[in-house]
Amino acid sequence: MPISELQVQTALKEVIDPNTHKDFITSKSARNIKVDGNDVSLDVVLGYPAKSQMEIIRKLVADKLGTLAGIGKIAVNVSYKIVSHSVQRGVKLIPGVKNVIAVASGKGGVGKSTTAVNLALALAAEGANVGMLDADIYGPSQPTMLGIVGRPESRDGKTLEPMEGHGLQAMSIGFLIDAETPMVWRGPMVTQALEQLLNDTRWRDLDYLVVDLPPGTGDIQLTLAQRVPVTGAVIVTTPQDIALIDARKGLKMFEKVGIPILGIVENMSIHICSNCGHEEHVFGEGGGERMSADYEIEFLGALPLDMRIRKEADSGTPTVVAAPDSRIAEIYRDIARRVAVKVAEQSQDHSAAFPKIVIQNT
Repeated sequence: MPISELQVQTALKEVIDPNTHKDFITSKSARNIKVDGNDVSLDVVLGYPAKSQMEIIRKLVADKLGTLAGIGKIAVNVSYKIVSHSVQRGVKLIPGVKNVIAVASGKGGVGKSTTAVNLALALAAEGANVGMLDADIYGPSQPTMLGIVGRPESRDGKTLEPMEGHGLQAMSIGFLIDAETPMVWRGPMVTQALEQLLNDTRWRDLDYLVVDLPPGTGDIQLTLAQRVPVTGAVIVTTPQDIALIDARKGLKMFEKVGIPILGIVENMSIHICSNCGHEEHVFGEGGGERMSADYEIEFLGALPLDMRIRKEADSGTPTVVAAPDSRIAEIYRDIARRVAVKVAEQSQDHSAAFPKIVIQNT
């Protein structure tokens, strides 16, 4: 008997995407199912960048379909499509940017900027078009971490072309001032600078713009919540109680302004001695996971306290590009995929689908 489409759909309901933990029918990833006699073809369209996962998923689906009795040729085409998702009500999307991911911490010194740049690079490594906005006006660090020197160009005298490093589009106040020049500015000037960096940069078709926020819950964070279309936020902390107290404040701030929390990253989770291999929880143990459980928010992953992460970021070649095959880079990519999946699970933005109504005298 020939294979039926119902048989194919039933089989696909038993195949779980290892990244979304959902089957391909429920997630509506399986599309264009075609049955020709006993030959089957279909498309699997993922909502997150998955360059490293496409062959794994193709094989999962093909192997499952191969168990159907009498199956003939199997053709599985795996691709991904990243779309814009809903943001705070009343805040317009940024031209050329589909999704904005804020990376925040309540406290300084927890490795937030290093996490942000490696997260951005990991998303790019999975095939996304990614930008990095350094929102820390007082202490910009992304120019150093991305190894970018020089000044951005302005082709029209009004907007800035983003700088580029390791495949990322980037903008920072650090590109516009000397490295040793302090920003002695009050709050309104800082927030105006952030808005200009964000809106006056000619971002080019970004799937994700990762925003590296300064620590705390001050003017920059408030401006981001009120005027910047943020798809979701990632909270970075260490296991230390002091860091967790401040991280909780940052998390509650995003909750109050209606920005979804995509998850928590625990940095400096464990130290492994480079000489003897002894493992030690220098800053405590399990703090990030407890915080995730308390707020029912996903724990995205834990990163070790490793000298290489610091050295590679300081040298302008962060770990994801300096050592792409390392265990640390793998952790960053796992975290990035989970962040992208969480973004994909948000409601889509359909504002572009509605026509603009113009009232005028005739």
